[in-house]
Order: sequence, then structure tokens, then C-alpha cells
Amino acid sequence: MANAAVDARYETKPVLVTGASGYIGGRLVPRLLAAGYRVRCLAREPRKLDSRPWAADPRVDVVRCDVSDRQPLVDAMRGCGAAYYLVHSMMVAGPAYRERDRMLATTFAQAADAARLERIVYLGGLGETGEGLSEHLASRREVEEALGSGSVPVTVFRAAMIIGSGSASFEILRFLVERLPVMVTPRWVSTEAQPIAIGNVLHYLVVCLDCSASVGRTFDIGGADVMTYREIMQVMAAALGLRKRFIIPVPVLTPRLSSLWIHLVTPISHRIARPLAEGLRNRVVCRDDSARHLMPQRLLTIREAIDDALGNTQARDVETVWFDAGPMPGDPDWSGGKVFVDHRSTKVNAPPKAVYRAVSRIGGDQGYYASDWLWHVRGWLDRLVGGPGLRRGRRDPEQVSYGAALDFWRVTAVESDRRLELRAEMRLPGEALLSFEISSAEHGSGTSELIQTARFKPKGLMGLAYWFAVMPLHGLVFGGMLRGIRQAAERPA
Repeated sequence: MANAAVDARYETKPVLVTGASGYIGGRLVPRLLAAGYRVRCLAREPRKLDSRPWAADPRVDVVRCDVSDRQPLVDAMRGCGAAYYLVHSMMVAGPAYRERDRMLATTFAQAADAARLERIVYLGGLGETGEGLSEHLASRREVEEALGSGSVPVTVFRAAMIIGSGSASFEILRFLVERLPVMVTPRWVSTEAQPIAIGNVLHYLVVCLDCSASVGRTFDIGGADVMTYREIMQVMAAALGLRKRFIIPVPVLTPRLSSLWIHLVTPISHRIARPLAEGLRNRVVCRDDSARHLMPQRLLTIREAIDDALGNTQARDVETVWFDAGPMPGDPDWSGGKVFVDHRSTKVNAPPKAVYRAVSRIGGDQGYYASDWLWHVRGWLDRLVGGPGLRRGRRDPEQVSYGAALDFWRVTAVESDRRLELRAEMRLPGEALLSFEISSAEHGSGTSELIQTARFKPKGLMGLAYWFAVMPLHGLVFGGMLRGIRQAAERPA
């Protein structure tokens, strides 16, 4: 959409985007800017947006706000025209996500009334209406109703599987097909679905602002093809250059068992996999095509969408990933109680910038510079007990930013060329931090000092037992890591 086509109502009023640190929101903001809109992003932790290329755009205003706090939300909404509601609680609220999502949507509708917003845009889930919906799809319907409980009109888009590099649905599909030439699956592999490419979804979300006929409407949106999940898996196999997969559906696999299997084989947490797996039992096909008539575009086929997503993944051009919106913990309380510390340092014959660059590559495909087999064993053990393991990887192989996930770590502090701090999200009987501090050994000498510190605050006897069990391996793991980072920094470019 050209800038000249921007609806006059939004020429001076910014568009509010919630969930800007998430998968959809992080891709929506730059497309709104390209279409000529000003954007106000709400974020619980604004630092998570610092690394986004669009965050420095003068047309972007980032406001610290939690959507559960009504009055700050009203204040943040004032002066805006439209608002995108792209919030869900599956990653942060566990089994209680449904109730929390309903509460957040109700608060958002009340705040929108008080701030006199002109419209709300919501991306929900496609599926049949009435009885028999999975808990996940039923929750999406409840959010729609809660958002529509006020006087502000709501535009609802209902989508099935979204195919895009880094999306949870795409990653589940890719890893299952890559890793399992023979699959024993639930009966839902025979359910029909109408996936949609992420680019097609973003088109609808942006152009609806310039389509007055979309105000207050609900649209089913899907791609060009309708296929069973079994057929979609075979399309993925062909796109990956793999042989046809043998898929054996059985009636005894429950959503719980399916989600645990997805958790073990893919990078997706069982907390997210379960509602997604439950939703697969529902047929998710568009009941009408009014969206494509009102807001026309060329809809990609499933093969085209998968090829685009795989191309972006292979080119390491992934804008956002499903774990971008992971919750940021508060600062751990290291005062009081026993804290175990493994403190190591080394002199590096390289400037701080080179040392920081080596530190920043930790995790993902790079690994941990030493004893990677031990890290992989730890990752598998973490997956077995419900943790994220190593397969989550990292979105960018070179750059780190506040809030980014690196395998089973989360970046909790980052200062370019000086400091990186990681907090463990693996399942542990305690709290763990791993930090790196870099300084010039002697001014102008071109050498640096690298200090690596691991801290662990145990919880109960299990925490104490864990620390003393792994302590003999620290020389291999942490000592080897420090030496590997030093060698990588000293290696000529």
C-alpha cells in the first residue's frame, strides 16, 4: 500500500501494536511503517525491542506498559486510532492461559472504550464454531467475545496454521518431517486444514486499516490449498528433498501424549505444543472468501509458503521466531541463602570488540566452544523433564539482544563490547546465571581480560545435590569454554 493511500483517520494518529516483541507483532510493525503509518508499541520490557531495526525509526514510539494494568493501558492508548491485539498467554501462564487471556482481553476492551479508540484488530484461530472446539480454539473465541464486549468495533481475522520461518507450527512440522521417516501419529493427520503464509497474514492485517468495510467484521483467512495434515507433511518432505514419509495414524494417542512427543522431537515446549495439538483435531478451513474479495492479494500455495520459509531459514534471514516473546524474569534475589560461584578469568591477545564478538556467538550452531557433547547430553536431559533443551537454538548466529533466547538461556543483560549475562531457563533445582565481562587489560595494548562467572542459588537439598554432582565437570565445561572463547577471539579474521 502506498503512503498516499493511508486512511486519513490515521494520518496523524498512531496505530497501537501490542505484542510487538512477538512473532506476528515483530513483523507487523515494519510493514505498517512501510505503509506510511506511525506506530506506538506497548511492551512490558522495552529493552526487548532495542535490537529491532525499526525501533530507531522516528515514527515508532515504544511505551512501557503491561496490558493487565488498566489505567496505564488507557494512558498509552490515548491519541491512537486503531489498536492491534496480538497478545496470548500460552508461553507464560501454563494451564491457566485460557482464563488469563479472557481477563486480559476484557481489560483491553474496557481501556479501548475509555481511550476512545476507533477500532481493534485481532488475529485469532480458524475453526468450526459451536460445541467441540479444542480448548485452544475455544479460548480464541472467548478473546473475540471479550474484545467485542465494549463499544469499540473489532475486526477479527481467523487463521489456521501460519507458515513462516520461525513460527511454532512451521517448526513442529519441519522437525517432525526431518527427524522421523516413519511416524506413528494421532488420527488428526486426516483432518483438513487451510494453512496460510505469514506474508499473506500480514497483508490482511495492514490493508484492513484502509478498508472501511472490514470494520466490525470477522474474516476466515487461509491460503490457496486445503489439505490434510498427512498431505502437508508430505509436501514438507518434498520441499526438504526427503523421501516420502510413512505415516501411521492410531486412535490411542491423546493430545497430552502427542504434545510430549512433540516436545521431545521438536524445539517446541510441551506447554505450547499441547494446545496446538488439541487444536489439530478441529477442521480448520475457511467458510467464506470475503477477506480475499475485500482485500485482494495472491495467496501462496502450501508448497510456495514452505519454500519461502525454508529459504529464509537457510539464508538466516528470520525476522522473528516463536520464542521471541518469552517472559523476562525479574532480577534474581542473590542476597540471602547460599550462592555457589565458579569464577574464571583469562588474558586475551585481542581487543575487547573481538572478545565480545566471540562471546556473542555462544550457543546455537556455534555451540559452547568445548565439550559440546556434554551440553547436548544436558539438553536431552532437560527435554526429558519438560525444559526447552538445546533445540530452541537462536534467531541470529552473530547478534545478541536483551531478551533473546540462546538455547536454554535467556539474555538478561547486554552491553556491547563489555558484558553479556545469561539466565538459565533449563529445568533446575535453583537459579543459575552465566556472565561474561570484558575489559582492556592495558590501555592501547590491544589485549583484554575476560572474566567468566557462573552463579547458582540452590533450592533445597536437591539444589545442593545438583551443584556438587556437576561441580567435577566445571573444568571441562566452563574452563574449556573460556579457553575456546579466547582462541576464537585471537584467531585472525
